[in-house]
This record gives sequence, structure tokens and C-alpha cells, in this order.
Amino acid sequence: MGVGSSSSSSTYCLPWRAEEESSSRSNGGGGGGGGGSSSSSLGDIPEGCVALILEKLDPLEICELAILNRAFHGASWADFVWESKLPINYKLILNKLLFNHVNHDDDDDDDDDVTSGKLGKRHIFTMLSKANSFDGDTKRVWLDKSSSGVCLSVSAKGLAITGIDDRRYWNHIPTEESRFSTVAYLNQIWWFEVDGEIEFPLPAGSYSLFFRLQLGRTSKRFGRRICNTEHVHGWDIKPARFQLWTSDGQYASSQCTLSNPGKWTYYHAGDFVVEKDNRSMKVKFSMTQIDCTHTKGGLCLDSVLVYPSHFKESEDNSLEVS
Repeated sequence: MGVGSSSSSSTYCLPWRAEEESSSRSNGGGGGGGGGSSSSSLGDIPEGCVALILEKLDPLEICELAILNRAFHGASWADFVWESKLPINYKLILNKLLFNHVNHDDDDDDDDDVTSGKLGKRHIFTMLSKANSFDGDTKRVWLDKSSSGVCLSVSAKGLAITGIDDRRYWNHIPTEESRFSTVAYLNQIWWFEVDGEIEFPLPAGSYSLFFRLQLGRTSKRFGRRICNTEHVHGWDIKPARFQLWTSDGQYASSQCTLSNPGKWTYYHAGDFVVEKDNRSMKVKFSMTQIDCTHTKGGLCLDSVLVYPSHFKESEDNSLEVS
């Protein structure tokens, strides 16, 4: 994209700061007139034109370029640059989170600034790209910093798990390997059933729902990760069934046997489509293995996740675009 083409969009350009112009001239060598040549640099590009370039980049690229010089830093704060990175219904998302008294680990004054429109769009993006808790810290939502996609997670404590109150079957165990710092561990059970639901104003688009599971119980010994798979059994006999239902009548299901002991695995339950940006969608989901001819055990249940469908979970547990 040519920088010169930005002249037709001058209404979006920020004022070229006097100190930046002065700095750029001094960098040219300070020579007098009369045919002398002057060098040019990135500092010579007007801040408003830089902002037009940054608008075409993803959030991580914008932040990387913001440290180049004063013009790029100033342009990286332009509201219209970040407006395109925010979900189209970001105000609905903010209302949902603030209504649930989200803790952003920032000053409470931020809530008033958001509702009154004082915060800039970059600040709002920064807030939403954190893992924001709601529904009693059993659910979290965040924007992916690369693609701006909305992601959701429901902790094991936010799910209805058959037998969860009987410690002969289930236990909640602390771990550093979960966003919620705790997972549900199954010792042994005949009837395995997990149900849950989430309601949230997702932007229009296609989404995928996953269960994050691991066969075996991990711990650390002398600083090294170890996994005890002694009690893992029953998952290779019959497949587990995953299902989801949406409030507008969509349904999806899948089946698979659980595998990969000692490794967190994302089991795809199904996909659904959100068609309207201005309303919340309720999604119900379940995982079952109710063949009572055998017991099942040795399973860690971390969470249920909802991602935009063009994402996939890579082996190092980070999101990547497929």
C-alpha cells in the first residue's frame, strides 16, 4: 500500500506533531540550501499516514511497530486503528462483563470510564484481551490477540458432573496446567455424565466447542512433570459421546475413544453458527459414557472451550489459525 495514497483519506489523519517534524528535520543533517540532499527516514512519515498503515495490521504487529519511533507510537493509539480490531458488538460484551462485576485487576474507575465512553479503543482492546471472569469465576472470556476472535472457557466447577459431591468418585485437585488453577479428577465411576451451558453475546460467525481432557493425573517431582496413569481404565472399550444444542435449534454431536495418556487433548464436540451480533446465544453441551457394563476412571476434566471455528488447538496448547 503506497503511503502517498493516504492523502485522499486526510480526515482520518492525526495532526503531525511539531516536535516530530522538528526532529525529522534535524536528522536530515541541518545543511543550508543550494542543492544539498537530505536523507529521509521513518520519522518523516506523518503520524496520521502511519495510522492508516497500522489499521491494516493485526494487533500484535501494531504493538511491535509502535516502538519504532514517536510517530508510530502515537499512531498506535488512534481510535480508528483499534475500532476494526474490536468485535462489532464489543459494547454488548462490555455490558455483560461489567454487569457481572468483572475483576480486571485494574482500578474500579475503569468501569466508569468504559460506560461513559472515556476509554480509548486500544485500552478497551487491552481489557478484553485479558481473561475476564464472570458467573462467579466459573467462566472466562477473552479476545485472541492475533485475530481478535472471541474465546470462552467454562471451568470444571461451572459444570454439572454426576457424582461430583462424592469423593469416592471425583475430587477437585489444584494444578498449574489449568486457566482456573483446578481440575476435576475422576477416580472411578459406572455412569459418566457431564453437562453444562453458557450464554454470551458472541459476534456473528462460526464457532467450535471442545472439551479439554487428560487421561492420568499429573504432578511435579524434583521440578519435573510426571503423570500417574495407574487408574486410567475403561475409555478404550466404548467411545464417549459429545453433544451440543443452541437456543435457536442447532444440534451437533460426535463420538470418540479417549487416548493420549499424560497429554491434555481437545475433543471436538461440534460447531454452531451465530447469525446476529445484537443478542446472546445459549449453548448447552454434554459429554457422556453411560455403558454400565464397565467402570471408567483416571480422567482429568479441565474445562469446556468455545473458539471461532477457524482456530484449532495446537500441541503446545496455544491457539493457531488453521
